[in-house]
Formats: sequence, structure tokens, C-alpha cells
Amino acid sequence: MAFDWQNRATARPGTLAEVDVGLRQYMLRVYNYMGAGLALTGLVAYFGASSGIYASLAHTPLIWVVMFAPLGLVFLLSARIQTMSLGAAQATFWVFAGLMGLSLSYIFLAYTGVSIVSTFFITGTMFLGTSLYGYTTGRDLTGMGSFMFMGLIGIIVAMLVNMFLASPALQFAISAIGVIVFTGLTAWDTQRIKETYVEGDGDVLASKKAIYGALTLYLDFLNLFLFMLQFMGQRRD
Repeated sequence: MAFDWQNRATARPGTLAEVDVGLRQYMLRVYNYMGAGLALTGLVAYFGASSGIYASLAHTPLIWVVMFAPLGLVFLLSARIQTMSLGAAQATFWVFAGLMGLSLSYIFLAYTGVSIVSTFFITGTMFLGTSLYGYTTGRDLTGMGSFMFMGLIGIIVAMLVNMFLASPALQFAISAIGVIVFTGLTAWDTQRIKETYVEGDGDVLASKKAIYGALTLYLDFLNLFLFMLQFMGQRRD
């Protein structure tokens, strides 16, 4: 991990009922980065589909670069965010969000616009409710989070297996479990991000933490949206 999520003795700013202006500002910074990243992803995805760029890339080896480059940037941020400059961390996050958008352009070609928008707003409502729970609850979610992470590993294995089986029943089960897993991870990650707040952090360190927290919640939201889209999305004829 880029930051020590488990150091509760120094990270916890106080009781959960305590009104902490600094903590609220920190969490607002996290959500602002996340929201801006999602907006950039959505705009690039729509442009990539409507302009024909994605369709052109899909027939070339460059599509593999588009698909796997965002994963590489996630690993880069996770491993180097403490040592890279704030500007480099911000640039990496925005490039990641843009490349992720290009890799997701296919959803605008596969699903109707109405179903994409409706699924997005439903996912947003679920995400906000779950994240709010993670922020306000006095319960330690570490045990639940560890269980959800194990579920995530299981989903990845099942998806790899289903690449060969192409089973609709297995795909349905993967999508259902995926919704549950990323709903739980949203609450857990929100609590972990909250606990990284330290009142004495300088602006640079706090901003780096906010970027990493935003990346974590961005991935939770995006995966929850994609699994929900498999349930609710109406495919184009």
C-alpha cells in the first residue's frame, strides 16, 4: 500500500461524532478528485465512441495498450505516490482517467444512452449511501473489508475461467457477486481513507493522500457501475 492504512493510533482524528472541519475538507478533496476523474472518463469514453476512434483502435494492436495502460498507471500510483511530486501524481491520475475513458468507449457502442445514464445515477445513489455509511459508522469494517477483498479475488478467477466457458449463468453470478463486493468495498475504503487523515499533514502530503483515496473510490464506483450495467443495461440492436 502507498500509505499505512492500518495505523489507527495516529490516523484516527477523533471520535466519529466529533465535528472536524479539517477532516471534512480532506474528504471533500477526495470526492472532488474522484468526481472530476469520473467526469473526464465519461467525456473521453463518449468522444471515443462517437468519433470512431475506439472502433479504429479496436482493429489494431494499439487496443491492448489502451486496455492495459490504465492498470499500469494504477500500479505506478500505488507504488510511487509517496516519492513522486504532487504535480506528477496529479498528472498520472488525470492520464489514467482519460485512458480509462478511452478503454470504456465500447459501452456507448454496446448499450443505449438512456440505460447508461439511468444505471449511472442508480450506481451513484448506491455509492453515496454506502460511502456515507463507511464515513459515519462507528463499527470497524476491517473484517468485512478483508472478506470482500477475498470475494474480489474470487471474481477475478471466475472471470478468467468464464473467458473459456462463456457461460451466461456464471456471468450472471459474477455480476451479482460483483455488485455485493464493490458495495462492501466502498464502505471499507471510505473508512480507510478517513483514517488516513492527520491534522498536521502539510498540503502536499494531504493532496497526495486525497489523490490516492480518490483513485481507490473511483475504482470502486467504476466497477460497481460496470457490474450494474450488465444487469440494467439495454443493449443496442
